[in-house]
Amino acid sequence: MNRRLLALPLAAVLLLGATPALTACSFQGVVKDVSGGNVDIGGTAVPSDFPKAVPLASDDVVFGAALGSGDDKVWNVTVKVPGGDAYTSIAKQLTDAGFSGDFGAQGANGGGTGTFNNGTYGVLVVVTDAGSNGWVANYSVSKGKAPSPTPTTGS
Repeated sequence: MNRRLLALPLAAVLLLGATPALTACSFQGVVKDVSGGNVDIGGTAVPSDFPKAVPLASDDVVFGAALGSGDDKVWNVTVKVPGGDAYTSIAKQLTDAGFSGDFGAQGANGGGTGTFNNGTYGVLVVVTDAGSNGWVANYSVSKGKAPSPTPTTGS
């Protein structure tokens, strides 16, 4: 299954603030049925097999999940961050860990979107204001290149 097709809906759900719905048993059952059982909705923990090569912001984990298997595996982790300018420290963490890339889009009120790659993993990071939950950084990680923040045509 195309990794972008898996990452985008999962990232969209997380960015829309539907994290509480993802922890519901009935929703987890539906996701497992659709994915053939290759899903780990870890709740407020980083999935146990999350790549150690990918550094995360060091605040509370709001949500963690993994979907797929093998080369088609996608991890998604949402972490609280202190504010909209957290993308600066996140970019530094990733480049210090050997990733290339940067935040290409920053919002007028803070936050931003960036893609990074180290040759093994691609990382899409979105820093956004999550309303009453404060600022969060959402990491979508896949093997190969970073998941695209927008749908692409073709493969």
